[in-house]
Amino acid sequence: MTAAPPPEVLRAPLVVEFPFTRSLGPVQSAFLTGLRERTVLGVKTSDGKVMVPPVEYDPVTAEEIRELVEVAATGTVTTWAWNDRPRPQQPLDTPFAWVLVTLDGADTALLHALDAPGPDDVRTGMRVRVRWAAERTGAITDIACFEPCDDGPAGGEPVPHDGGFADTVTGIVAEARLDYVYSPGRAQTAYINALSERRTVGERCPSCHKVYVPPRGACPTCGVATTDQVEVGPAGTVTTYCIVNIKAKNLDIEVPYVYAHIALDGAGLALHGRIGDIPYDQVRMGLRVEPVWTEGGRYPDHYRPTGEPDADYDAYKELI
Repeated sequence: MTAAPPPEVLRAPLVVEFPFTRSLGPVQSAFLTGLRERTVLGVKTSDGKVMVPPVEYDPVTAEEIRELVEVAATGTVTTWAWNDRPRPQQPLDTPFAWVLVTLDGADTALLHALDAPGPDDVRTGMRVRVRWAAERTGAITDIACFEPCDDGPAGGEPVPHDGGFADTVTGIVAEARLDYVYSPGRAQTAYINALSERRTVGERCPSCHKVYVPPRGACPTCGVATTDQVEVGPAGTVTTYCIVNIKAKNLDIEVPYVYAHIALDGAGLALHGRIGDIPYDQVRMGLRVEPVWTEGGRYPDHYRPTGEPDADYDAYKELI
């Protein structure tokens, strides 16, 4: 008897990214504007320590601090780690070291990249200096990286600075991005494969009998494996919803639209889905909906009203 081949292991590359916009207080504004002008500023705390990068509140007293000082663009490596596979948008596109550098005049370390030929050329205690970017805009990337130098032992006192610059930087946009490969387990693989057949399959807990959709492979309440597959839906009930008014990048859906929690018939908890084919201001809790599949689609494109009477609140209140 020939054993059945193991199911295909599903994998999908995923990217999560968004721009994070924040305004700057007077200390951070002075620090980033200073980098644009090839000046490194720190802030002095209540106990006389100089923090670089600067913070706006004292870590000991929690009081606001504003006493800015200028420190040197040279410093000492306190610890490091070699990065032999630089990722996109990292400071250097060739292997480099991540280093913590205590700049001369500072008491805390700054994290940045060190351009070095190899890990054998990096050591704790080595002297380094800032390599400034050719074009500077008022961001931490104005420090292109650190590079080794041979200027003797650390020294130098911080110099008071009023933080005054022309055309100060008042805000930044930080691009957050996460690249990863997702591989579902046994339970979610079965769920995804069933969706491609226009079926929705969950798994029932043998202890509490709740049907999880999408299945998780185990019951989070009882802590036991779930292996009993149960087909649910296709229709369901809107338990709660939100109206989306901001258009997402690369998503070809006009705003406003509705995204809802939908409790499919027979399921023990609600899943997410977009509601379509109905004006957004007519969507309501208790609305009965069904999936709409596009030609060749492997999952429902959206859910639309079935035309049935709304579900009674008591029928879905435990699933909100």
